[in-house]
Amino acid sequence: MYQSLGMSNTPKYWNNAKKYLSKKDKVMASLINKYKSPSETILSSRKDIFFSLCKSIIGQQISIAAANSVFLRFKKKCKNKINAKTVNDLSFSQLKSCGLSKQKVKGIQSLSKQILNKTFNPRLISKMSDEEAILYLSELRQIGRWSAEMILLFTYNRSNIWPVQDIGLLRAISKNYKKKYLPPESYVNLLKKRFTPYCSVATWYLWRSIDPEPIQY
Repeated sequence: MYQSLGMSNTPKYWNNAKKYLSKKDKVMASLINKYKSPSETILSSRKDIFFSLCKSIIGQQISIAAANSVFLRFKKKCKNKINAKTVNDLSFSQLKSCGLSKQKVKGIQSLSKQILNKTFNPRLISKMSDEEAILYLSELRQIGRWSAEMILLFTYNRSNIWPVQDIGLLRAISKNYKKKYLPPESYVNLLKKRFTPYCSVATWYLWRSIDPEPIQY
């Protein structure tokens, strides 16, 4: 769960999703009713895949506060121009001095090289199914399934992402549906079927139910 540094408008499907989910599920209906958020706090995105992937790599396995601190140093090192060419021109030690681990530096360097030599082409993602896109993004160094799902959810605003490895989502399911933690996999899959094609919106409201701040990326 991350805080965004820049945002665009709410996804077009949001209102339809609210109606659909409210009809399908009483718990979801009450959450949607409870959290009537203004549009600027709803699933919002910079639409910048390189920026988002760097942010994802930097934020792995550290707190939001630590991630934000490292990211600001990284941004400063890039002279506020976070793109593949700028990052590629920085040395290993320059990147490491931002507070990044060796693995994260290698991940960010590999990403910038792959964008520049076109072995990774973000434009292909819009033509892929969710699962194809998750597998394609997961081929990148330091990007696993969960990170790929967050990119599809927040950068591409895909409507039907259900990140079953996400601890926040599992905690929220346990809390709202009175299940033990971890909730049974069969129950998590049942909810996925119930919420499809709007699992992303259901995920957002479930996250919102356990977090005082709206989730952004």
